Amino acid sequence: MADKIRLLPDTVASQIAAGEVVNRPASVVKEMMENAVDAGATSVTVSYRNGGKELIRVIDDGEGMSPVDARMAFDKHATSKITRIEDVYALHTFGFRGEALASIAAIAHVELTTRRREDELGTRLVIEGSRFQEQETVVAPAGSQFAVKNLFFNVPARRRALDKSTTEPRHIAEEFRRVAMCHPEMAFSLYGEEAPVYNLQPSGLKQRIVGLMGKSVGSRLLEVGTQTSLVRLTGFVGTTDSCKQTNREQYLYVNGRYFKSPYFHKAILQAYEKLIPAGTQPSYFLFFEVDPDKIDVNIHPQKIEVRFDDGPAIWQIVHAAVREALAKTGAVPLMDFDERDHVEIPVVKADDRIGTVPPIVMHPGYNPFRSETAGRRSSAGLSDFAQPYDTLASLDRETAVERFDRSELAYIEGGEEEQTLPLGQGEESLRGAVQLAGGYAVAAAADGMVLVDLRRAREAILFERYAMTVDNERAVTQKLMFPEKFACSLDDLQLLRERQGDFAAFGFEYACGENDVEVTGIPADVTMDDVQEVLYDMIDAVRDEQLPDAERRERLAAVLARDGAQRDPGGYSEGEMTAILEMLSVGGRYSHTHDGRPVLIRMGTDEIRRLFRR
Repeated sequence: MADKIRLLPDTVASQIAAGEVVNRPASVVKEMMENAVDAGATSVTVSYRNGGKELIRVIDDGEGMSPVDARMAFDKHATSKITRIEDVYALHTFGFRGEALASIAAIAHVELTTRRREDELGTRLVIEGSRFQEQETVVAPAGSQFAVKNLFFNVPARRRALDKSTTEPRHIAEEFRRVAMCHPEMAFSLYGEEAPVYNLQPSGLKQRIVGLMGKSVGSRLLEVGTQTSLVRLTGFVGTTDSCKQTNREQYLYVNGRYFKSPYFHKAILQAYEKLIPAGTQPSYFLFFEVDPDKIDVNIHPQKIEVRFDDGPAIWQIVHAAVREALAKTGAVPLMDFDERDHVEIPVVKADDRIGTVPPIVMHPGYNPFRSETAGRRSSAGLSDFAQPYDTLASLDRETAVERFDRSELAYIEGGEEEQTLPLGQGEESLRGAVQLAGGYAVAAAADGMVLVDLRRAREAILFERYAMTVDNERAVTQKLMFPEKFACSLDDLQLLRERQGDFAAFGFEYACGENDVEVTGIPADVTMDDVQEVLYDMIDAVRDEQLPDAERRERLAAVLARDGAQRDPGGYSEGEMTAILEMLSVGGRYSHTHDGRPVLIRMGTDEIRRLFRR
């Protein structure tokens, strides 16, 4: 039998390797911008045509290259960043593998014009599919100009996939933001299809965030800053009232390099625990400065994953720093955050014993009416229902939320086996309703009582109303006597233009300008006080998503319903509460929100009786 294993031709191997580094036009933008930063540029301009498939041009005023360096830069594993393996673990630059330019040249037509400041003339060279076509001496400004044309010209399947994609400009804008965010001292410009998208001048970090994310972000940022022997952490996090269901305003950097980390993301989310609604996420722009010897960035082709030697300890530092920023606003109880005599957080080792978790002990003889146990909660957490009826009106929001975060209501009666109480289906009239603290209500039912989350009930009702509006194409629009203008980032404006039909289906009428959107009509259920926040939430709900039309509009309906239900800080009037309960009495379709959260919980007479049994 003939031997089967063969060495791949260089052209095939180069194209396979290129697929790991360059998987779409945005990858080219990322690599080129990072090279410009490494070259000491103070100004970088990026432009593209046809979503980057036809042309991507990156111009910088960095140090430029000599004729020999320009030629060698396109050879595989040619780099000026490292000379030995130890250098990989002491990096201060973006690039180091020497594979980006070689990968790009393998799947595109590349033209480079470059000149060093000390040289009178520059160099121009052309490469097509890894093959050098020409090199000549030319007059050129200091710096480098890369033109990447006909991307994936020799990889037909990849090029056809780009033909079907309408999201490439957004991915390019996102890669642009990631690089521009961490270098506010530099000027950056982005042009798409010859139209300006971003034009950023040197500034401070907060001004750069506002320039990239929109003016509305500026007033919702809280500064974060702490320094330990392990990490220096700086940046900003969003206020608790600026959290969104889908949040694109989340950026982490280590030593100037963007990275993703579910691990540290969880540290930030836990700092917001119980301060923001369930299912929402905060904004954050955090910058880690760590000894390069203590991290490993060489674990992912796109270099967006980083391994930290002291990860657990840094996790605690991140959590504490974000919590401190929130505490200074009064969102959490204020503690003494004076840095004098502060305690250094030590490095946690894998074999360290931090302590033991105390066991959960149930008291089978618990009685809430005995003097020695009055006021305590039962092991099942349901003692509130065993108190006199008038104390229900003071039920705190946290306790009520715990009830409604369960899809079923369970109780443990002494040492008996756990039982399950089914949710009510709202198939009868509810009588004698009383509104509780925190937006809840309790009402008598035929065989017991029903506890209702009024906000969730209204959300379920609004969602069905918006869904029917879209299905029947009967959106009601309030015409504004005086149009309102709202600042938007340029990619938000692009999305508003693309999705104008979706927004119109719910009653929005607007026109997009160069840097803002002018709203002339809004849905009948939205007030002018709320329209800006609702509009931003709807934009975030459909960003970077390739969804069918029906699913996309369902997501927009969910945003309108959620926002509409949350705008009742003063509670519900008697008439509003009655109207909501009447809707629940009609049938079972409002027993849950659209995403499955329970709206009401029923307690039967037998179950109530058991709670009072001694």
